[in-house]
Amino acid sequence: MFSKACTYSIRAMMFIVTRTSDGSKVGIKEIAQHTGTPEPFVAKILQELSKRGIVSSVKGRNGGFYIDPAAPPTPLLDIVLAIDGNAFFVNCGLGIKNCSAERPCPIHDEYKVIRDEIRSMLQRNTIQDLAAGLVTGKTFLLKT
Repeated sequence: MFSKACTYSIRAMMFIVTRTSDGSKVGIKEIAQHTGTPEPFVAKILQELSKRGIVSSVKGRNGGFYIDPAAPPTPLLDIVLAIDGNAFFVNCGLGIKNCSAERPCPIHDEYKVIRDEIRSMLQRNTIQDLAAGLVTGKTFLLKT
């Protein structure tokens, strides 16, 4: 449903949250290794998330990426919108360009309900919620 970049971003962010809650920072190489994501790809997506203020970074010898534990929780929706944009939430499910509420495609109304529920779920759940599940063992491994 989401792009590979988006799913890699969510996995990277989950890893960062689990490793930086004590104020430490984590490097791209370690993030890539633990999430099964190519290093250049991790660098690119984290640069975009950093530019948007979703993750913080420090350059240099003791640098890396981190999430300030005092920062407000980050809804998954913020990550999805930063990486994939809002096309999923506004485009027609069948890809019909002139589909709208006034001129709906055959699945318009049903698709809108599903799309709105997914948006709501992504807004309710935070990256910190997902990471907490990793720490307590209630969820899956980060590598695919």
